[in-house]
Amino acid sequence: MKYIIQFAIILAICYLGDLIHSFSHIPIPGNVLGMVLLLVLLLTGVIKLSMIEDVSNFLLKHLSFFFIPAAVGFITCFTVLEGKWTALFIISVVSTFIIAVITGATVQILIKRRQSVE
Repeated sequence: MKYIIQFAIILAICYLGDLIHSFSHIPIPGNVLGMVLLLVLLLTGVIKLSMIEDVSNFLLKHLSFFFIPAAVGFITCFTVLEGKWTALFIISVVSTFIIAVITGATVQILIKRRQSVE
């Protein structure tokens, strides 16, 4: 029963993000708004990590399973991507580099913040 409640909390926040997206017409996907909302709720203490930790760990442990539908969809779109492989490759490399730089900078900022608190 504990896992169902934890999963329901996560789904409710995701649904709330979709509602915000639908009513406000913000050009950010609803699932991303839901993740930001979850982050805000965790940082403010409205939701404690223990309230969703077990299901979150389970989902993270099986994260690769959730990429199967995307991979199958990608394979079925080969005809659409024909002739666009160079652009797709460049976009993939550049976005990966940008994500790595931003993630590294964020981790360094958080490490410095944690050290200054201690």
